[in-house]
Amino acid sequence: MNNDVLRRLRFILDFGDDQMIDTFLLGGTEVSRKQVSSWLKKDDAPDFLKLEDRELAAFLNGLIIKKRGAKDGITPRPESRLNNNIVLRKLMIAFSLRSDDVVTVLALADFNMSKSEVGAFFRKPEHRNFRKCMDQVLRNFLHGLQVKLK
Repeated sequence: MNNDVLRRLRFILDFGDDQMIDTFLLGGTEVSRKQVSSWLKKDDAPDFLKLEDRELAAFLNGLIIKKRGAKDGITPRPESRLNNNIVLRKLMIAFSLRSDDVVTVLALADFNMSKSEVGAFFRKPEHRNFRKCMDQVLRNFLHGLQVKLK
């Protein structure tokens, strides 16, 4: 799934290899052009390389810094474990979206959710109204983002 997210974001943002490498670097991770190329390959390609959670987190942190600027000049440490809730939250921050905007972006992908359903993704896991963000929600969010930005 991490490789899919990276592929989709590259397409949505129309990033070249240099911009991808720079974004990883902003997130505190130095990567090579070969690594980026291998992460972007299809899963059945012989030189496909699985993108680990820490690497995707570094890219998303770099994207936040690229889009919104560094917070007090500090580069946040990438998480070692990611889930869809964290990925969705980081994308919201990077693109300066609020819950209503996420509802609108999902609607662009013909996927309807209420503001309260979306808000449940951003609660603490121990909260009684917390809801796990499923793959189809993240996939539709990325598709809606593509529609919105392209």
